[in-house]
Order: sequence, then structure tokens, then C-alpha cells
Amino acid sequence: MFDVIIVGAGPVGLFLGALLLQEGLSVRILDKRAEPSQHSRAIGIHPPALRALQRVGVAESMAAEGVRIECGVARSGGREVARLSFAQASARWPFVLSLKQARTEAILASRVAELDPAALVRGVCITSLHDAGTLVTLTGHHSAEVRSARDPRAQAVSATAPAPTFAARLVVGADGARSTIRTLTGIPTTGREYPDNYLMGDFPDTGRDGASAILHLEPGGIVESFPVPGGLRRWVVHTDSLLADAAATDLAALIQQRTGAHVDAEANSMLSAFAVRSTMASRMVAGRVVLLGDAAHEISPIGGQGMNLGWLDAAALTPIMVAALRGENTGERLKTFERQRRGASHKVARQAWLNMVLGRARPTSFLTMMHAILRPLFRLRWVQNLTVRRFTMHGRD
Repeated sequence: MFDVIIVGAGPVGLFLGALLLQEGLSVRILDKRAEPSQHSRAIGIHPPALRALQRVGVAESMAAEGVRIECGVARSGGREVARLSFAQASARWPFVLSLKQARTEAILASRVAELDPAALVRGVCITSLHDAGTLVTLTGHHSAEVRSARDPRAQAVSATAPAPTFAARLVVGADGARSTIRTLTGIPTTGREYPDNYLMGDFPDTGRDGASAILHLEPGGIVESFPVPGGLRRWVVHTDSLLADAAATDLAALIQQRTGAHVDAEANSMLSAFAVRSTMASRMVAGRVVLLGDAAHEISPIGGQGMNLGWLDAAALTPIMVAALRGENTGERLKTFERQRRGASHKVARQAWLNMVLGRARPTSFLTMMHAILRPLFRLRWVQNLTVRRFTMHGRD
């Protein structure tokens, strides 16, 4: 039996695991993947999250590897519309850090291994959950990847292998937007599909824009670009439909058509098309089970706030879990946690929705009028400060 079992070894689950291990708790982090994912959709780490990551001693190493984005620039038709400096975002972290999710997870997993080499268990799919009031029991099976690696007769092995079973005083579901733990706990969700679609890819960075984030507000839809480690720049283009079969040449053509910028399609190293939806769990706490991150609130990735929100969830939950496991009555604290974190998730969802609306295709006449308003407005210091604070998630922790 363990103090806490965390299901999901993404950025949020690994961070929570490190926090709890530092408190001397017995922890297991279960993940259905046999190997870490190399997919890197999330790249932006905001100052409040960096402050939280300091608590497990990884913020400095992440900052050393990542690209520090110190400025954001909005352009349209080749002209600058607005410029924002992140210098006032934080005295310690005056930037948004760009680091691929795969590397972020690797750094967190390494920290977990330092604290307890046995804490992370991969290749386990959870299929049942029983909350007995004082103890939660999880049962599952070894993933197909693990079974195949052990024996080519994967189905025969799965039929005879004992089902892995784990028990803990508390369980946390940090297993993503299609959370198994949320389903097994019976927590309903609400949500919606958005009409917004995007095509994203990484290309060699020409260095023309330095370490700035660039937003091209164009009639055909927004084009965003951000520097990422390894001399790359990530480009994200709003599209009218989901271009699931698009090639790197298609993305390169869209970028050039809307912005005039040339990217080397042959040197593309990542390509992904995605639609956007928002899903909110009706509650985050059910008995001895808690949901965090995308399992509790799936947020549009536009604006890069979902992963950060999950980390702030974990930072807020940790002292409550520690107190509960030490026998303290934490009922009211859990209610406050749930109310505050759900409130923060709704604010982030609204911000992400606004980001998407501003990036949709618009007539040239509308953009001309909007930019005529924005240019003088963004020369005001208080407008800049407010925008920077909203973009960098201040007040969300």
C-alpha cells in the first residue's frame, strides 16, 4: 500500500510525484505508455509555473536548456501592431520559457528517480477503481507494448499474466483529457468543440526574429511563431478545416502566403494538425480521488496555458494531501482548493477562447479598423502590463 498513487506520467503527474516524494510520502506514478512520449505539443512555461517548479529543484535546469522569450510582437501586413516586453512579468523569471514537452518530462522524471528510483512504473493500464473510504484499489493490465516486448505471444501472455493491483490512501488522476480515472470515478464533464483548427510544425530558425514570439494577424487567419531549443522555430497556422493529411510543404506554403516568410519544408522536424475543444469536469474531488490538469480541465493549447495550469493545481494540492495523510481534517481546504482551481481554469479557458477569436480569419477592412485601435492602446503602459499579466498567467496560482 502507498500513500498516493498518481495515474499519468505527463508533466503534471511527474511534478506532483516529485513534490510528494520530497515530503517523505510513498508514491507510485503509473503510466500506460511503455516508453516516454516524444510528442511535444506544449512548449511554453510561464513565470508562475517556473516559481512552482523551483520547489522540486528543476526550474534552473529547464531555464538553462530552454529559450527565453522576452518579447512578443504582433504584426499585420508586415507592419508592427503591438509589442510587449515580459520584463515586468517576474523579477526572477522575466520571460516565457520555451522548452519541448518531451524534454520537460525527462527532467521531471529524472528528479522523481533521484527521490525514488522505483516511483515511476510504466506500461500499466488501469481498468478498475474501488474507493473503500479509507483505501483506494486500482487494478489494470500491462500495456500491449510491454507484453509484446516480453514475449512475442502477446495475447497468450496477457491471458495468463496476473493483473497488476495497487492500493493507496489517495489517488490522483493526471491522465489527460480522456482520463480513465475520471471515467472510473463517474465524474461527468461538460465541454464544446470549437470551429478552430491549426496546422503546426518545427522548422530551422532563420534568426530574423531573435528570441521573440511573433503573432501575424492576417486576413486568412493568425500565424504564430516561437523559438524552440535546437535552433528551431515552431509555426502554428489557423486553418479553415482540419488538415490531417497535410505535408510540410503545405504548411510552408501557408506561412509564405500569409506572412511572406520562407521556411525550409525539407528540414521540417515535426508536423501536427489539431482541432480544439474544451472539457471541464463537474468536480475535481470525489472521495479519495482527485483530478488534476487536463483530466480536470482540458484547455485550448492556443496561449500555452494548459500545462502550466496543471502544475499550479499540483502545487496547491500538495500541502492539503500531506496534511490529510497526517490525519488532519482537510475537508474545508479541499472545498476551497476545488473552488479556486475550477475558477482559475474557467478564467484560463476564457482567455484561450479570446486568443482563438482574435486569430480567426477576418476581412481586411475589419483588421485595419482593429489595428487602428490597438496601436495607440498598446502604447499605454497599463494596457501593456495588464496584457502581459494575463498572458503570463499571473493570478492563476
